[in-house]
Amino acid sequence: MDIKQIQELVKLINKTSIGEITIEEDGRKITIKQKKDPAQHIVTTNTQTYPQSAPSMAPAATTAVTAPPPTPKAESPKADNLITIKSPMIGTFYRQAGPGKPIFINVDDEVTPGKVVCIIEAMKLFNEIESEITGKIVKVLVEDASPVEYDQPLFLVDPS
Repeated sequence: MDIKQIQELVKLINKTSIGEITIEEDGRKITIKQKKDPAQHIVTTNTQTYPQSAPSMAPAATTAVTAPPPTPKAESPKADNLITIKSPMIGTFYRQAGPGKPIFINVDDEVTPGKVVCIIEAMKLFNEIESEITGKIVKVLVEDASPVEYDQPLFLVDPS
């Protein structure tokens, strides 16, 4: 069962009064339970249980993940001019290819279309995320090794 099918199941549970659904396929068992809050689900695989907010199926962190407080800068670009690089998938965000490897992109670095800006691990696959725009990185919006959702903003880019 792929991630899109799981997302569809979560959407189905949101739209109905189904309390729990269990699917067993190819030796893997997936259980999705609806809590009293219809937006909160529990996803259970063979060995792990993850609380989930619909429609995401990425493992949630045990502690709240918050962005660091904004640090004031002498020259701050106007927010209406910035372009956002968003996550094309759910998974775990990494700024470097591995421990001890160089970081792909930092604040004030220039990006061009095709340049790798990060890696997102989804279902044990490491996907290189490339920039589709030209500009300068103004802000990194996600902490390294933290879970991200589909369409979540990752970077702010000044195209000028």
